[in-house]
Amino acid sequence: MLAPTHTRTRILHGVAATATLGALALGPAAALASSTPPATAAVAEPARYDATAMRVFDAFDANQGIAVDDRHFYAVDNRSITKHDKATGRPVLQFVGAPDGPIEHLDSGVVVRGKLYAAHSNYPTWPMESSIEVFDARTMEHVGTHSFGIYRGSLTWLDWHDNAWWAAFANYDRVQRGQTEPYGHTANTKVVKMDRDFQVVASWTIPEAILDTFGEMSNSGGSWGPDGRLWLTGHDLPEAYIMELPDAGGELSWVATVSLPGIQGQGIAWEDQGRRSTLWGISRAGRQAVQFDVPFGDIQSPSAPQWKVVGPGQFEQ
Repeated sequence: MLAPTHTRTRILHGVAATATLGALALGPAAALASSTPPATAAVAEPARYDATAMRVFDAFDANQGIAVDDRHFYAVDNRSITKHDKATGRPVLQFVGAPDGPIEHLDSGVVVRGKLYAAHSNYPTWPMESSIEVFDARTMEHVGTHSFGIYRGSLTWLDWHDNAWWAAFANYDRVQRGQTEPYGHTANTKVVKMDRDFQVVASWTIPEAILDTFGEMSNSGGSWGPDGRLWLTGHDLPEAYIMELPDAGGELSWVATVSLPGIQGQGIAWEDQGRRSTLWGISRAGRQAVQFDVPFGDIQSPSAPQWKVVGPGQFEQ
């Protein structure tokens, strides 16, 4: 197995990572202080909010992720995607890849102008290979592909926002069966911005405190919200991490956490409904699609001075 290109030291921050099915409050919870060495300033976890599950649908393919458009939701499994009527939950069409075919591990999807774009990889095989698989959302026929080959990691989600493609290439601390080294190391996970031809133009890392919540796994889901922020999920926990692009540096800024009771991380998808937007996720354990009412309008960005310019007599030495 090839050596990782980069490994970053991981520091535990004591981030709270629990949510209950009964959590229905719609206001920010008290911020939790992180434990830090005595010589450094304390860092607080961003405010926590709670979403409310509005509707739950049985969805036998709800194992990896979900996509949504005006009339349908699309439950994603490794080799199949099932299109469901959004009003009733009734399955209407299904794409199924052959057991020995090129479709190995679909992870999540997004519908853009009538096409369903799905993140795909060869997880957990080494070396990592990734591609984007394209389907006609009306017929569920496979109509296109874009291969990254061996690239930055394992492609887990894809979204279209602000005239650009956004995605994550995940890496993992878990040692996969038959391998002797971690599957890329979680700290190497990257969120990327791509042009219309899927060429990367910028990339960011994820804060260490969020990486700690992933454990051996990584960033599984991502979707740009109606609040203009990027919402990320891990592999297991019922919560989303709300991110903003930083004013400087290469790490995303963590704004807040939202509990999503009843799901287990994985792929998520925002509806394109403006202020009436709802967030969709999946329960792997229950094979269900869950629609959430989320208080995204209440989420405030923390304000803190990031730098200053000083004159003579004030220079730091």
